[in-house]
Amino acid sequence: MKTYIQIVVIFLTISTVVSCSEENFLDQTVTTDLDESTVFADSTYTTAFLTDIYTQIGFASDPDRFSNLFVTAGGLQTACDESELHTTSTITADLQFVTGTMNSISVTERPWNLPYANIRKVNRLLKNLPNTPLSDFRKERFEGEARFLRAWYYADLLKHYGGVPIVGDTIYTADDEIPALRNSYEETVGYIIAECDAAAQLLEVKPTGRQYGRAGAGACMALKSRVLLYAASPLYNGSSYADPYNELLGYPTADQERWKLAMEAAQAVINSGAYELYVDNETEPGFGFYAIFNAGSGSNDVNATPAEVTVGTILEKQATNDGAQLEQLFNPPSRNGLGGGGYPYQQTVEAFPMENGLNIDNPSSGYNPNSPYNNRDPRFYNSIVYDQAVLPQGTTDQAPVNIYLGSYNGQPSGQDAIYSGTPTGYYINKFRNRNISGNGGIGTNQNRPLIRYAEVLLNYAEARNEYVGPDDQVYQAIEAIRERAGLVPFELPSGLSQDEMREFIREERRVELMFEAHRFWDVRRWNIANETEDRMMKGMEITRDGNSVEFNEIDVRQHVFREAQYFWPIPYNEIAKSPELIQNPNY
Repeated sequence: MKTYIQIVVIFLTISTVVSCSEENFLDQTVTTDLDESTVFADSTYTTAFLTDIYTQIGFASDPDRFSNLFVTAGGLQTACDESELHTTSTITADLQFVTGTMNSISVTERPWNLPYANIRKVNRLLKNLPNTPLSDFRKERFEGEARFLRAWYYADLLKHYGGVPIVGDTIYTADDEIPALRNSYEETVGYIIAECDAAAQLLEVKPTGRQYGRAGAGACMALKSRVLLYAASPLYNGSSYADPYNELLGYPTADQERWKLAMEAAQAVINSGAYELYVDNETEPGFGFYAIFNAGSGSNDVNATPAEVTVGTILEKQATNDGAQLEQLFNPPSRNGLGGGGYPYQQTVEAFPMENGLNIDNPSSGYNPNSPYNNRDPRFYNSIVYDQAVLPQGTTDQAPVNIYLGSYNGQPSGQDAIYSGTPTGYYINKFRNRNISGNGGIGTNQNRPLIRYAEVLLNYAEARNEYVGPDDQVYQAIEAIRERAGLVPFELPSGLSQDEMREFIREERRVELMFEAHRFWDVRRWNIANETEDRMMKGMEITRDGNSVEFNEIDVRQHVFREAQYFWPIPYNEIAKSPELIQNPNY
């Protein structure tokens, strides 16, 4: 897949549009003499055209999705209760969400325009595919990948807006009257599922070798699992909105059988046998959790081949293998961090249990508020940078990050300290490679998982608990994740009720998928965002004086949540040019 990136650049300008109503994006331009007949008459150009549709597949979960040319900002992790955003002079979407000021005029248009632009590219490819000089085998595979990508981008639209206009295979031009009536939530879900099913029939389960990184039948099944899980969730499964929103934003009538559909979809991925959790608790407890985000980084930090490490990766956003962008996004200032990726809240830190699997508020957990970072879930150390955590710094292998105020070991607080470098007392550690500091001129693999097998197990456990109850299969799915995490013991308490298991699953999902753009959507589909997103968010001020240390919880930001923010507003420009396009409620 990566071998075609340079080719894509040649004609990227002819395959990029900002909405489905613009001029033909394959029209000849002043920068290239490539046109539609040229592109699809050549197998290399056709391949590169498909590759180009992949390039923005991770936009919705990019940890810097709200950045622009002049501002480095975060993603959905800074638009919810996971982490504090980086303060800038620019009003970004994450700031609008946490302050309750999101509106249709100021909202970024990218979540609407980008998916439709890529859907249009898919339609153009599918129209021309039969006449390309590709073999029948490759035509079939390209069709499968394209239809998966179309389903993927519709799923992005569905999460943001609810039911949206479905254009099918039609390719509209500026001269056409483009229908803008929104399809119902049910119709949009049905279309996505049908495309996933059709695409899966054309693809191998898990592409390998030179095809690694492209969508396979496993990705189709996993996306289906995600979409059906959302559809079965409280926000959508029995819509509380008045007409016409009751059909646009969910199913008017709740149906417990939707949990069964979600359960069966996740079970299909499990039954494929193509994926498993990468477990390595011998290198260190929970090393497998770290490794999956840094697969292929080299033998210095991943003690397994990329094929072994990525056994739990179903779909990923592929990037260059020589970057340090994620490290720079999350790093403290002393490690050349840009500060845009967000700063974890105290509530986020407290979500991690102890290494024995017990929550910190359990009297038997062993939690000590005077040593709050000792003996925690191994995922904590691979997700959070806390005071005195060690990171590489320039040519120094490992050095502590000094977040404290005061003086320690004869060293006064510096640029990484709370109020100087971080407003919460923490930095994000997830996705970072342990061997690079972001300021040493060393790059690493920047691929990022978009669908992981752990998510499928969590999907399965949640759906089965809601439909069947907390039986052995629910226990096994969650305990497999906790075992890979390095918890000892990893077993859940026996005899949990359905309500108790639901809370365990939600907390496990919060910790396992932290900063991966799930939490923002999860609290909405569970219909609890008005609780999690409307409260004072906390941080931790640490003061050191010689060997003495004091921990003081501080207020960081009052989050404000409006009911409107369960969904994104459709950009005002789209509403203005299409009066029949119904805006989401309270915008």
